[in-house]
Amino acid sequence: MTGLRLPPPPRALAFTLAALPLAWLVAGIMGLPAADLGPNPVREMTHFTGKTALNLLLVTLLVSPLRSISGDARWLRLRRMMGLWAFAYAALHFTVYAVLELDLSLAELGKELVKRPYIWVGAAALLGLLPLALTSTDRMMRRLGRRWQTLHRLVYAIAILAVWHYAWQVKADLREPLLYAAALAVLLGWRLHRWRDRRAKTSRGSSAQVS
Repeated sequence: MTGLRLPPPPRALAFTLAALPLAWLVAGIMGLPAADLGPNPVREMTHFTGKTALNLLLVTLLVSPLRSISGDARWLRLRRMMGLWAFAYAALHFTVYAVLELDLSLAELGKELVKRPYIWVGAAALLGLLPLALTSTDRMMRRLGRRWQTLHRLVYAIAILAVWHYAWQVKADLREPLLYAAALAVLLGWRLHRWRDRRAKTSRGSSAQVS
């Protein structure tokens, strides 16, 4: 289904929208009343950066369906930008946690890893994003060739880990994590449907050539 005339936003606007959470965070650190970080600012910063990273990761996965539905290939120009922003917020999420909550203490980190095993899952997602961010340039795309696409399919597993990391740490109200899980299921389900459709068409084409 194409032709819904859904053009992508200008790159400058998309960049600005992705940067707005960072601007809000800086305003909160500066103590501006419009960006109140609450009674526990470090914990709020940790949650805020993590959720922003997850949101942008899902936005990155949304680009391909929007390109397919609209028939406008310009959507793909936003994918790497959103992915890099997702990595930046994920790295900031970890930095805030490690520096401001744990004071870079390896002893405290060891205790946290035992007490909160969901940290392992989040760390795996962040480490998975690192090679994707490092190979996001046009030069690396040309250098890796077909391997680039294979490598960047890791984003599907990374998104699953990120949603799992978020859901696992929620103690009581699981409604929001379940919404994220449902959104991810739709995005991955769309890709699975497309893959099966392409495979079926290829199979029919091969059968026609044989006959």
